[in-house]
Amino acid sequence: MALRQFKAPVQYEAQLAAFESFLKDFKATPEQTITHALGNVTINEDDFDEDDDVMEDDEVAEERRRRQKEARTPQPKYQIILQELADRKINEVMLDLDDLHGWEKSLEADTGERLKLVESVELNTKHYVEIFSRAIDSQMPAPTNKESFKEDVLDVVMRRREEHNQAMDVAVTNGDLPAAAERFPAELTRRYTLAFKPRTQTVDHESKAMAVRDVRGEHLGHLITVRAIATRVSDVKPVVSVSAYYCEGCGSEIFQPVTDKQHTPLTMCPSETCKKNQSRSQLQPSSRASKFLPFQEVKVQEMAEQVPIGQIPRTLTVLCYGSSVRKVNPGDVVDISGIFMPTPYTGFKAMKAGLLTDTYLEAHYILQHKKAYSEMIIDPALVRRIEQYRQSGQVYELLAKSIAPEIYGHVDVKKALLLLLIGGVTKEVKDGMKIRGDINVCLMGDPGVAKSQLLKYISKVAPRGVYTSGRGSSGVGLTAAVIRDPVTDEMVLEGGALVLADNGICCIDEFDKMDDNDRTAIHEVMEQQTISISKAGISTTLNARTSILAAANP
Repeated sequence: MALRQFKAPVQYEAQLAAFESFLKDFKATPEQTITHALGNVTINEDDFDEDDDVMEDDEVAEERRRRQKEARTPQPKYQIILQELADRKINEVMLDLDDLHGWEKSLEADTGERLKLVESVELNTKHYVEIFSRAIDSQMPAPTNKESFKEDVLDVVMRRREEHNQAMDVAVTNGDLPAAAERFPAELTRRYTLAFKPRTQTVDHESKAMAVRDVRGEHLGHLITVRAIATRVSDVKPVVSVSAYYCEGCGSEIFQPVTDKQHTPLTMCPSETCKKNQSRSQLQPSSRASKFLPFQEVKVQEMAEQVPIGQIPRTLTVLCYGSSVRKVNPGDVVDISGIFMPTPYTGFKAMKAGLLTDTYLEAHYILQHKKAYSEMIIDPALVRRIEQYRQSGQVYELLAKSIAPEIYGHVDVKKALLLLLIGGVTKEVKDGMKIRGDINVCLMGDPGVAKSQLLKYISKVAPRGVYTSGRGSSGVGLTAAVIRDPVTDEMVLEGGALVLADNGICCIDEFDKMDDNDRTAIHEVMEQQTISISKAGISTTLNARTSILAAANP
């Protein structure tokens, strides 16, 4: 009995044409683009004091007015991005679904046509990545910069591949070649990665980040957002996306797109020349003609406040490709938006698993909850507030009282914690010796005087903070442990709490309950700010430039 066929009522060609029109026609002001990128923080250059305008000369004031006018002039946002992509200035296209939703609503108001583009992308993201990539390929402009001697070999090869595809298209149009002429795969000629940025929360759309245990089977293939904490981050490795071979007999180039974790390499040449000659020529892999992408695996875990009573936190595997790598460090609290996908078990696990499958999240957009000081952007309103506090002469008192305001008193302790947060200046002498600038603080007091509350507040307010308890921490857990990497099966180092708090603050509660041998492991960190490891054939030194805040009972 033959299976019944069902044709989905989706007009892919009409949606492809709509995507091309969106890339060509959508316009946004640079002011709106920057505001949306900063998380809807309004930037208004008119908020500067009038005294600044008096001090400016006419040329500077005219230049500032010209910049303000340009910031409010709508510009073709994605045409500019595509031009930068063609000129090799960027290698990622971040498509904002808010832009697509606004353009679709304006199109529906003008023509009455409703294509449900955003809903289709959110429900079948993996397929629409390919459709949108085809739209980008069709709208890609010609590069404005010419070939230079500084280009690497891959640049020249890519230009030749694009010229070959254009020649094949012209030959097929003229009727010189059949429609199935040999072209390079589209994945091979793309020098970019496409990612979708999810919609923000509006009145008609709720985009609240989910917990790991709330992700169900109904979300397979959907674009979802998960809020979790990163527990393990692997090294960045190259993963092949298009495997290339060359034939020893006929000299043909054969390309094999790779879509799964594992694939079987080709061995026999499938070209028409070898078939006519009935020769079984061997294929040799060509690494220079293949396409590789950066790959990184991240393990994320539920937040403590998301775990129900009596349960243990659940974990989820996140796969990062292309420009998504190196955006997450262990200990970071992140919102990861991506495609929830199934994957079958491989190797010995497949024999035991049977019909069970594993799941993972293919990352598209990563939002950090805590930003480093170097990544923070100061707007004019904040500058004026800082200046007002500076002129008041009570900055020290006000900042100290703003630390854990729910705890009454302890002003002297809060001043010490403020100095711990700010830290000193690390000096490096001419002979190479470094003088530590970070401050280490130990709070000694009776039980019930809010020592733990102060520690938890400091770990939350610091851009990079790690909280741990002395009773449940060992020397290896604080410094570094040697484990076997599940991806590469190699022995690797996994940093402990002190390594995770590099350039931050490590809060250790119940410091007096620690074992004496474990407590000595942090002496090197407190003075030298490094951790020396020599175990399992690994000899290295890890940075631990952290301030230690400990709490103990007398």
